Amino acid sequence: MQISIVSDAWRPQVNGVVRTLMALKRQLRQMGHHVYMITPEFFTTVPCPTYPEIKLAIHAAPRMRTLMNRINADAVHIATEGPLGWAARSWCLKNGMPFTTAYHTAFPEYLAARTPFRADLFYPIYRRFHNAGSGVFVATATVRASLENRGFTNVIPWTRGVDTNEFNPNIGKSDWCFEGPIQLYVGRVAVEKNIEAFLESDVDGTKVVVGEGPALETLKAAYPEVHFLGALFGKDLARAYATADVFVFPSKTDTFGLVMIEALACGTPVAAYPVQGPLDVVGEDGCGPFEAWSKPIAVLNDDLGLAIRKALDLRRGDCAAFAHNYNWETVAKQFVQSLSMHEPLNDIPVQGLYTLPS
Repeated sequence: MQISIVSDAWRPQVNGVVRTLMALKRQLRQMGHHVYMITPEFFTTVPCPTYPEIKLAIHAAPRMRTLMNRINADAVHIATEGPLGWAARSWCLKNGMPFTTAYHTAFPEYLAARTPFRADLFYPIYRRFHNAGSGVFVATATVRASLENRGFTNVIPWTRGVDTNEFNPNIGKSDWCFEGPIQLYVGRVAVEKNIEAFLESDVDGTKVVVGEGPALETLKAAYPEVHFLGALFGKDLARAYATADVFVFPSKTDTFGLVMIEALACGTPVAAYPVQGPLDVVGEDGCGPFEAWSKPIAVLNDDLGLAIRKALDLRRGDCAAFAHNYNWETVAKQFVQSLSMHEPLNDIPVQGLYTLPS
């Protein structure tokens, strides 16, 4: 079938949402589906204030209408709540097209971290956005419970996956000459990621940060002893994971934390806080959420330094084996089964004014 996925987050951004959608698209195509990504690359954009790496579409409605009509999708999934997400939502409601959404990012908490306002003030906007659809996909039970308690309806479980062909312990190591133990962070370099907690942790060795974001230059100046490597991709990213002795996830606001699974797939244990995201992915006891698995692959503690030191003693082979519980074939099948289907609205072919990557 033909599936439209609308996302304000797309390359060259480097984050869990983008990597999730890219992997999902590949897997869906392998299953025989036609996937059309509607992203900022088809629109006039402006840099997001305070976060120029993010491109925000302007005057999105007319072009969204053209794209949606030409694709003539069997199902529409709106992945983000940005300008494209709202434009797609409006088109679907106007044309009687059912759609699903996803709650990838705890934006109310992110906005609270960047403004003087509480997160509760933003939730009504996001509730209105998602409740108009036929279902909102969430990655974990914790997020599901949180949203349902806030009045979100039709909350649907949709987990995440990792490509163990790309991320695995045999990928090789980076040619770093850093003093061990090497402690690694991968992700956006932004205030909501709580990276300072990692950089200030009292653990011997070398701290490495991979990623870009609005807080990068500030952190570089404040922590000159830390190695900031910028964004890495593909094998370079996998080798960074495999080279590290421990992967540190200091965020207290993430809804999942795909980077934890990528690190584990490369054999690197995880240290994190016992909060939403880590609790669902690696479990309170660090043995994961799966009943059939009982070996520790992470350490969660309110003392992040203590978690890092204890995680260094975990077995790398166990970490790599655990990651196979998260596979993209299962993720993609779950996604398709939860989509809201619709008979084609018209017979307009997928061609013409805009070239859409299938």
